[in-house]
Amino acid sequence: MKRLYNLDYLRGLAAFGIMVYHYLSWSVGKYSAESFMGRLGLYGVAIFYVLSGLTLYYVYYNKMNFTKEEIFSFVKKRIFRIFPLLWLVTIIAIIISMKIPDLINLFLNLSGLFGFVSWDKYFSPGVWSIGNELVFYAFFPFFILFSKQYKYLMFLLSVCIFTLFIYFTFFKLNPSVNLSDQWKDYSNPLNQVFLFLSGYLIGYFLHNVKINNSIVILLLAFGIVLFTFYPVTGDAINLVTGNNRLIFTSCSLIICISFYKLNYTFPKFIHNPLTLLGEASYSVYLLHPIIYKLTRIAFDISNKYILPLPNSVRILTSIILTLFVSYFVYQYFEKYFMKFGKTNKNNLNSTHG
Repeated sequence: MKRLYNLDYLRGLAAFGIMVYHYLSWSVGKYSAESFMGRLGLYGVAIFYVLSGLTLYYVYYNKMNFTKEEIFSFVKKRIFRIFPLLWLVTIIAIIISMKIPDLINLFLNLSGLFGFVSWDKYFSPGVWSIGNELVFYAFFPFFILFSKQYKYLMFLLSVCIFTLFIYFTFFKLNPSVNLSDQWKDYSNPLNQVFLFLSGYLIGYFLHNVKINNSIVILLLAFGIVLFTFYPVTGDAINLVTGNNRLIFTSCSLIICISFYKLNYTFPKFIHNPLTLLGEASYSVYLLHPIIYKLTRIAFDISNKYILPLPNSVRILTSIILTLFVSYFVYQYFEKYFMKFGKTNKNNLNSTHG
């Protein structure tokens, strides 16, 4: 199957942007709703969700049927793709914290069940979104089944998911209360699943649609300009409530559609690093808080006993180390476990037939 390199570009850029946002906000302070970084910090994750639904549609729609063998294959691949690094990051975060974890929360995190029952209880920043993803994976086989065999059920399910999105956007989340005080409601997977569904539907409706590159570039420019300059101020809650959320979600969808339909490959000196960044984006996303904590410890020791160093040096060091470590973790850890998720259909049929 032809790889969608443009989606790798976007995935890598989103991961890099979220990493930079966190490093700056943890070092300098929170960003308000009018800042580009504040918007990127929230909607970079939204773009991840859209890309996840779109990529899974592209990979599985034509070859996945609602059978126990196919469901087993899908679940096995997702387990070996998600859990090894999730476990590693969770264990390292607990060790760094030097606190004895709550055993129930530890079990929920290691089993992945926290995304279903306790999505705001996690041990490292960013892990909440992985819990959301695991919930989305439970929806995905039904997306396949309904859109192939029961289109009226797919329509009803889509309406229900969109209704949940509207409920959280206009009713559940209070625009007069800071986002940090409503994090449990915002990080609820039922508040985010519409983004995953949107990615799936982008693939479903636009898979065979060709759009002229000039139109795609105009769409992309429009989405980025609107995302950057649309007037919103105050706390980040204003980005994810009311009409503002509809605007920024639409911008995220436009950007994803543009990268999906853009028929262009960058020159090798740009293509190769962006592709690698996209492939290693899961490592970048989960490891960057760990790297930051370790560099902060090292720089605190340096500032106290050796040589005082400015925040800018620490941020730059953290970025370089994150990219370096993520590359090796992807190449020698993630890929090692990913190969175990590949199911031999002949063996599968003989085992489950």
